[in-house]
Amino acid sequence: MDSSSQDKNLPASERKLQKARDDGQVARSRDLSHLAVLGGGAAALMVLAPMMLDHIKTQLTWQLLFDAQALKDPNIMVNRLGAMVAVGLVACTVFAAVVSVIAILGALATGGWVASMKPITPDFSRINPLSGFGRMFTKDKATEVGKMTFIAFMLLLVGFNYLQSGLDTLGALVLQPSTHAITTLADWLTNGMAQMLVVILVVATIDVPLQAYLHKSRMKMSHQEMKQESKESDGNPQMKGRLRQRQRDIAQGNSISAVPKADFVLMNPTHYAVAIQYDDQTMNAPRVISKGADLLAFKIRDIAKENAIPVLQSPMLARALYANAEIDQDIPTSLYTAVAQVLAYIYRLKAAMRGEGPQPGEVPTPFVPPELDPLSKVIAATP
Repeated sequence: MDSSSQDKNLPASERKLQKARDDGQVARSRDLSHLAVLGGGAAALMVLAPMMLDHIKTQLTWQLLFDAQALKDPNIMVNRLGAMVAVGLVACTVFAAVVSVIAILGALATGGWVASMKPITPDFSRINPLSGFGRMFTKDKATEVGKMTFIAFMLLLVGFNYLQSGLDTLGALVLQPSTHAITTLADWLTNGMAQMLVVILVVATIDVPLQAYLHKSRMKMSHQEMKQESKESDGNPQMKGRLRQRQRDIAQGNSISAVPKADFVLMNPTHYAVAIQYDDQTMNAPRVISKGADLLAFKIRDIAKENAIPVLQSPMLARALYANAEIDQDIPTSLYTAVAQVLAYIYRLKAAMRGEGPQPGEVPTPFVPPELDPLSKVIAATP
């Protein structure tokens, strides 16, 4: 069954959230950004306004001063106009820089910094009218439309009431001196902006947790998606099994070079070969230093014979060691006794070869627990 047809009622995993973040999908509140821009701009305007008004008053007074010299030299008016423009450009540049920084901080306040080019990558599927029409009736779009309708209504209501109550004040500005009119107009705009900001503040307070909730809702996963992600994270069991087998084969092949260090080699006699080393001064127990099956077993046998290392036939013990002992690891404790019997035989054999004792008898047949012999397990499982 397609995961899209299932109920997505499971919370998103950390992997999916991180992938969405890498794709630029985070919880962003546009209203918080609007509040940051408007509020920060208003605060910057209030801080910069006194200094800006002083310069504007000075330049405006200078612009409206007409004397005989200005009439004789028209370039004086051009210079005055340039000075006025320079004051305006500096004020606008400083104000724009402050608002830009505040806008960036406002965007980072909710979703944090996300470095992704995917949101601005061209996607021609977005211009499909059919899919676009379908996206118009989603829960997120309905929430967005409702929120924007409420904001527009509240801003119009507050703005209309404030403008209606201030018409008399604005009308009287034409009868006042220019410097006093500018100050009064600035105060009137500041009060109006403050009322607008109260509306945006209320909306942003609601919108920030709302966007976080909607983002988590969009990221929810179905049971099938959770299983698929778990499989992708852990890896396919069959692939992992083949990989482990390949690693074991490589380790066994690389262990061929350690065969000359072995004290003896046990064989199946043809399918398995295990090279054992034991040093009572440095080792707590005998250790498997190389093992292999089939052609690799013959290779171990040949190297052992080239280096005069005893090769013994002990099928059950060879199979048990091959199946239960790892390379460069101590043998299992349950096989200590069996390997000790073979070691005792090897010591007697080496002593006889040095002429320090009689030739030992037949190779011992040590006892191996049936549960450690793979062949015994196969026979027991056969009906």
